[in-house]
Amino acid sequence: MPDLLHCESIPERSRLHDWEIKPHRHGDLVQLLYVRSGWTVIEIEGVQTRLEEPAIQIVPPMCIHGFHFSERVDGYVVTVATPLISQLEAQLGAPQPLLRSAGLYPTGDDLPYVDALFEAIDREYRQPAPGRELQLHSLTGLISVWLRRQSHEIQQQERSSPGRDHLLAFSALVEAQFREQPSIERFAQRLGVTPAHLNNLTRRYTGLTAQQVVHQRVLLEAKRQLIYSALSAKQIASELGFSEPAYFSRFFKRLSGQSPRSFRDQYRTPGRL
Repeated sequence: MPDLLHCESIPERSRLHDWEIKPHRHGDLVQLLYVRSGWTVIEIEGVQTRLEEPAIQIVPPMCIHGFHFSERVDGYVVTVATPLISQLEAQLGAPQPLLRSAGLYPTGDDLPYVDALFEAIDREYRQPAPGRELQLHSLTGLISVWLRRQSHEIQQQERSSPGRDHLLAFSALVEAQFREQPSIERFAQRLGVTPAHLNNLTRRYTGLTAQQVVHQRVLLEAKRQLIYSALSAKQIASELGFSEPAYFSRFFKRLSGQSPRSFRDQYRTPGRL
């Protein structure tokens, strides 16, 4: 029976790719990237974050992700198959699927504890012994519980923030309707707020205007289609609500800095982690 879990050190794989893993995705796997030391630039769905402190990054299935590591990076990548993820999610009892959502969780004062768990997984994975599968699943469960508690603390803090419900509702509407690219006035009307209030909310929580939030979601989908489908730029433009391919090309270049064709050519042969 194949393992439902795989563990390797970050340097073990990344040095083979000159410390850079090009954007790619996994269909039915979750990865827990534990950076113990050294800086890392993490790219999740087109958004880059420079990490300079110990943390765990959850990379869910179908999430486009890439990494650029420093040569002094240290840590582990634990890859978990869907059956084990489903089992852990059921046991965690989180209101939202924790391990199927991207999230970055600094270890903070819990560094020794988190570090010991990943060290134990690596040791157990490399040296098969009786009860190995149970031990690996138990250790992964402990990491999942730690992540669940960090997530719970964040949620408790966010609930006390005014306007959070409207922002979440706006995010859900954008996800459902971004291909139609409705006007901000229409979004605001659906939410029962003014366009000015909606813009104030998005600026406060994301640093972007409401229109920029919509455009970033459209750009993300365009990037996904260019990398992972054989659709032409003209077909992608039509799917994303652009009346003319030329308008789509100008939109894409303005937000990404390169043409759709150049972007597609750049990611034809991405590295893997």
